[in-house]
Amino acid sequence: MAELSRQVMEQYLSEVFKTPVSVLQMAPLGERIGRESIKTYGYGKPIRVDYRVADGDTRSVVFHTMSPSPFGHEHMADRAQSLLWAHRAFNSLPGHVRSLDVGAFQSDATLISLGMVDEFCLLTEWVDGQGYNLDLERLRDTDTLSDLDIRRADALCNYLVQTHRVEGGDPELYTRRIRELVGHGECVMGLTDSYPPHPLIPASLLEEIEHRCVKWRWKLKPLNHRLRQVHGDFHPWNILFGPGTGFRVLDRSRGEWGDPADDVVCLTANYLFFSLQRSGRLEGAFETLFRRFWERYLNESRDDEMLTVVAPFFAFRGLVMASPVWYPNLKDEVRRRLLTFVLTLLDRDRFDPKEVNAYCGG
Repeated sequence: MAELSRQVMEQYLSEVFKTPVSVLQMAPLGERIGRESIKTYGYGKPIRVDYRVADGDTRSVVFHTMSPSPFGHEHMADRAQSLLWAHRAFNSLPGHVRSLDVGAFQSDATLISLGMVDEFCLLTEWVDGQGYNLDLERLRDTDTLSDLDIRRADALCNYLVQTHRVEGGDPELYTRRIRELVGHGECVMGLTDSYPPHPLIPASLLEEIEHRCVKWRWKLKPLNHRLRQVHGDFHPWNILFGPGTGFRVLDRSRGEWGDPADDVVCLTANYLFFSLQRSGRLEGAFETLFRRFWERYLNESRDDEMLTVVAPFFAFRGLVMASPVWYPNLKDEVRRRLLTFVLTLLDRDRFDPKEVNAYCGG
């Protein structure tokens, strides 16, 4: 936990107010202010700061930080979101105490002002390669499985096995991840809300999927021993292959920790998705990859329990693939089979990779 020194506070306030500032005293709200308490403070307690500006005026401000908590504030980005929102929202409500700035601690424990920030951005390195989706599109069009196709699928499986061996330390993050699987705007409920009117997909069907997923949330909630390092959005468009089996991954999503089923389902659901587009069932090259991936992953990870938790993760990915928003040109028969797969699996206690076609309606 970083600490706040008098010198750092003086530098920060001088930047915010564009004039030299001398800090006179600091103390957590509700405690006696005195010089002995100036040196350091940890995160989480509002601090009253009395200071003098260059013209001799003495003024006071309150410096706020936020501690991690299991209420959606576990990650630094969560706390940044809350404080950035407060900076704007405090000043838009008549009679509210005004926010003077929002800032951030840097890695060297100094503070920078973010009060003028309007939007954030991200800069990443460039990686050359081709999306794994191109391999799946070729297989959809030709059904010709090469040795390289098998070796690439094995490489992806091995990567997930290694990734998922890293255990998470905070069991509350599992509770959060499962809650977000159902209720997050990017996941099940956000997807069902995004569906436009469609003759094949009435609101009652989406409501039923939601209800079944909520039941699954309560089944999975106690399983915090499953918390592992995950990618979180391990689909073919986020995987770039070079000439052979070497690859890089993009756009990790929704947190560092979760259930390994999320990643395994995300990738293997796409083998089903592309096979349904080709022939209306899981067969040929895609069935080979699907069943090989599941067998290899389960053998290497020894995570047989995964077969009892995958249903809501398949529901999430199935809702993405069946969505008229994400895939407007998809044939309705493919949407029907995907949603049949979702509803059937949500009603089963255990997933059998050999029974996928039965789950899809034959």
